Amino acid sequence: MSQPTSRSQIRIVIVEDHVLFAESLELALTVEGYDVRRMTVPDNGNAPGTMIAAVVRQHPRIVLLDLDLGRFGDGLRMVAPLAKAGINVVVVTASSERPRWGEALRYGARTVLSKSRPLNDILAAVRRITHGLPVMDVEEREELLRLWHQRRSELADLERRLELLTPREAQVLGHLMEGHTVHDIATLSVVSEATVRTQVKSILAKLEVSSQIAAVGMAHHVGWRRPSG
Repeated sequence: MSQPTSRSQIRIVIVEDHVLFAESLELALTVEGYDVRRMTVPDNGNAPGTMIAAVVRQHPRIVLLDLDLGRFGDGLRMVAPLAKAGINVVVVTASSERPRWGEALRYGARTVLSKSRPLNDILAAVRRITHGLPVMDVEEREELLRLWHQRRSELADLERRLELLTPREAQVLGHLMEGHTVHDIATLSVVSEATVRTQVKSILAKLEVSSQIAAVGMAHHVGWRRPSG
C-alpha cells in the first residue's frame, strides 16, 4: 500500500501581483508544510507563453492564480495552458464578475475564490485538492458556467450589431468614443453637421440603442475599436 504524499512534496506556485497578499499566502502555506514558490509577475504581458512556461517548469501540483495581474494583464489566459499541463488551477481574485469566474472554470480552473473570503477558505481548498476531493459544489459551478454562456451570447449579439455599420458609420462611432461632438466630426470629415446627424441616427438604429452615450458604452463593453484609415 502506497504512503500518502507528504505536504513537503506538494509544490504550490503563487501567481499574484499584489505583493502583500502573495506573501500572506506564501507564509500560510509554508507554515502548513507545503513547498511554496512565488512567481514574479512581468510588467509586460505581450508574451504570456514565457510566463506560463516558467510556471510549468516549477512542476507544481497547484497554482494559485489571480485574474488581474497589473501590467501583465488578464490572468485568465493562463488558465487553459496550465490546466492542460495537468496542474490544478485555483483562481483567487478580487473580481466580482461572476461570468468571468465561469469563464475561468470553462477553461479548466478547479475553483474560483474571492480574495474577500477568509484565508482559511483558500487553505481548505488546497487541502481538499491534495486529498483528491472536490472543491466546488456542482450547483455553484453550473450557475457560474451558465452566467458565462449568457455573457458570451450577449457579447456575440452586440458584436453582430456593430458589424452592421458601414465603414463611414464605424468612423463616426470611433470619433464619438473619443469624445468628439457632431460639430467636431463634421469639421474633421469636411461634411455638414446634418450629414453627421444622419449617420449617427443610422448608428443608433443599427445598434438598437437610443443615445450616443449608449452606443459608445456598447462599443467599449465589447472592446470594439474603429477600423484604421
